[in-house]
Amino acid sequence: MIVMQYKILEAEHDGQKFRIEEDYPNVGAYLYVYKNENCVQDFLQNSISACREVALEEYGVALDKWQEIENKK
Repeated sequence: MIVMQYKILEAEHDGQKFRIEEDYPNVGAYLYVYKNENCVQDFLQNSISACREVALEEYGVALDKWQEIENKK
């Protein structure tokens, strides 16, 4: 059985939490925006780097704020 590992990154900025979850290669990655523990926005992009760029452009999340977290899937 093949177990695939997907990256998950998180960042905090301006009172909001941000999470990027990698999906299957042909799907891309999701950027989730949380406020008060509720997801208020999500974006599907082609890659993790594209999600990071959207977070920078839309919310001002600096590229160096992202930290990879352990994927428990």
